Amino acid sequence: MNMIYARPRSPPPFSPGSADQATKAAEIAEVAKRAVLAELMLTPKPGLVDRRNCGAHRDMDMNTFLASARAIAAWWPRFVEIGFASAEIPAPVSLSSVRPVGVLCEQAMLRATEGVNTHKGAVFSLGLLSFAAGRLLGQGATLTGDRMCSEVAGICAGLVDRELGGENQARTAGERVFRQYGLTGARGEAASGYAIVRSAALPVYDRLRLDGVAEELALLQVLLHLLAVNNDTNLASRGGLPALNYVQAYAKQLLREGGALVPDGVMRMAAFDDALIARHLSPGGTADMLGVTWFLAQFPSSDGRFAGQATTKGRWSPGSENRRCRDLAPI
Repeated sequence: MNMIYARPRSPPPFSPGSADQATKAAEIAEVAKRAVLAELMLTPKPGLVDRRNCGAHRDMDMNTFLASARAIAAWWPRFVEIGFASAEIPAPVSLSSVRPVGVLCEQAMLRATEGVNTHKGAVFSLGLLSFAAGRLLGQGATLTGDRMCSEVAGICAGLVDRELGGENQARTAGERVFRQYGLTGARGEAASGYAIVRSAALPVYDRLRLDGVAEELALLQVLLHLLAVNNDTNLASRGGLPALNYVQAYAKQLLREGGALVPDGVMRMAAFDDALIARHLSPGGTADMLGVTWFLAQFPSSDGRFAGQATTKGRWSPGSENRRCRDLAPI
């Protein structure tokens, strides 16, 4: 697939009766697939795998992530199809309908990566949003980003208390971080209807794109805004609250200085990357939220505006290390 950052030429026909279910599932799945790639190819991302380096990771690289992206791509339509099938089930009890698909998708990822967790967070978040999209379309609703977020909130109502608030021994990193610091991670963000994405990321992204800022540069600026406010459980797991505070403070300082939008902004992002690598810090939860941002931005919002139609005026000429990926093999 060439030009992964290129937007659809026109808004997808996500309105009742505009296409059959298979076509709609394929359209939404394509957006999810492209969201995964948009996040992966963005460079430089502090502490994360990108085209510059492997970030603060020793067990994964770009090829690992591409293999993972190919493996999970086949599952995105299934999330939507399960949403269609469960459209009449009340949202708070529908999560059990889609979870088996999430497990199978994760297993496909692990087979492709020989056991490395590359996209578990993306499977959770984009799988939920795709499932919510299918439910909404099955109910005859016009699909918007706001409605998808509200639907995910309903689907995940009570999830934090059920899965993180018990007295059983913590088994996962997310459970341990919740016990230590009260951070709710991906579950909490989903239960909130992706509140941080809607408040801190999408408005920035929409404004920059409508102002004509190139997509990759806009995404770098959005990433800084997310890093500045997101209580990333990956960071807390690796370095405790001091690590989380360090990353948030660094991002806020860059934003005060203009962030990625200043003439040397991309170089400053690369320095941020180097700093996190030196400290073995990787904000993987924030990377997932960046993918959610891109996904939601492809759909109409409640006011009818379609952010995907912003025109790029070419304010940024990326260098060789930050060029857009034009030759990525199709997945």
